[in-house]
Amino acid sequence: MSQHDIGIDLDTSLGYLLKEASSALRAAMEEVLRPLGMTVTHYSCLELLAQRPGMSNSELARGAFVTRQSMNVLLQTLERDGYVVRPEQAPVGKVLPTRLTPRGRRSLAKATIAVRSVEVRMLGGMTEAERSDAFRALRSMIQSLRDDG
Repeated sequence: MSQHDIGIDLDTSLGYLLKEASSALRAAMEEVLRPLGMTVTHYSCLELLAQRPGMSNSELARGAFVTRQSMNVLLQTLERDGYVVRPEQAPVGKVLPTRLTPRGRRSLAKATIAVRSVEVRMLGGMTEAERSDAFRALRSMIQSLRDDG
């Protein structure tokens, strides 16, 4: 029995290549964020809050691709360290809307520069047309999986 009879050919699997790219991107991001005292999840949470203030724990968890429990632990740490604030009681229902503090915004500004440098490096060998094509192709793949799922 050959290797091709038992499963996916990893050398030609687009799904495997996407996972490898995702892993390489995460490792590169972790490398530039570590000196800033951040993880990718920490950065993602701050970035989401900057763009969408008042998000709930569940919304942040979905946006950062982690469990609600992991996000809750992170939010407690970020709140303790002065990066975010949450009200003592939910203004409506059970949702505690989270907001960045000035310290959180300053930290995010430094992290954004570091993360942008990774993206510039990742896309450095591509033309503008290739970047545009890749963006469209990835968006299409995501939409297809979400529509058919």
